[in-house]
Amino acid sequence: MGKALAVLRSALFFLFLFVTIVPWATVAVVYSIFVRGERVYWLCAGWLTVSVWGARVICGVRARVQGWENLPDSPVVLLSKHQSAWETLAFPTLMPHPLCYVFKRELLWIPFFGWAMARMDLIHIDRSKRAEAWSKVAEQGRRYMAQGNWVIMFPEGTRTARGSQGKYKNGGTRLAVETGRPVLPVAVSSARCWPRKSLVLRPGVVDISIGNPIPSTGRDADSLMREVETWIEAEMRRIDPEAYPA
Repeated sequence: MGKALAVLRSALFFLFLFVTIVPWATVAVVYSIFVRGERVYWLCAGWLTVSVWGARVICGVRARVQGWENLPDSPVVLLSKHQSAWETLAFPTLMPHPLCYVFKRELLWIPFFGWAMARMDLIHIDRSKRAEAWSKVAEQGRRYMAQGNWVIMFPEGTRTARGSQGKYKNGGTRLAVETGRPVLPVAVSSARCWPRKSLVLRPGVVDISIGNPIPSTGRDADSLMREVETWIEAEMRRIDPEAYPA
């Protein structure tokens, strides 16, 4: 009965997302013809706020944040654990500055959702052209951070299953070193409620832990990423200990 209820609630949640994204994205695309930049971002972030609210009300997925005091006022490269789509939706509703996601360009092909993303100051890349992709990340990342935005990247590159660890790639720390910006590590236990490759959300609490900003000046990208990896993985074991049996 519990699983059947979770399936029903999840179906209602995704229906809620579809019903709300169509008018919201349409307004955002039309609005972006006349206005660009931060105002378009916050308009789209309004739908994300509604989506996170829907996950809480319909599916019982709540958030608990630790480390608010570690959020800086100046731009950073935010590097986060990635376990589900939940943090992708939630982070813009939590962070005080616009986030520039680095993501695969195929997401732009999703009707309405992708169309709205295309009108925002985000960084979409072709993963098959690695050199070209990095040049785009470096050039646009530098420009957007100069405007006061934050760049967000998921070092493992894709979602990982609860209790597992992917290979941490140094693209985010490389960008931080080249721009002189600090990195901000974040641990998030979203797979507790929204498992990887699943469309069924389970009631519970997603813990988000924000670490201290780590300066990049005088560092090399590899050692800096190892420090980020060490902090995130240790913090994951603290906020979600049942996922990491001794």
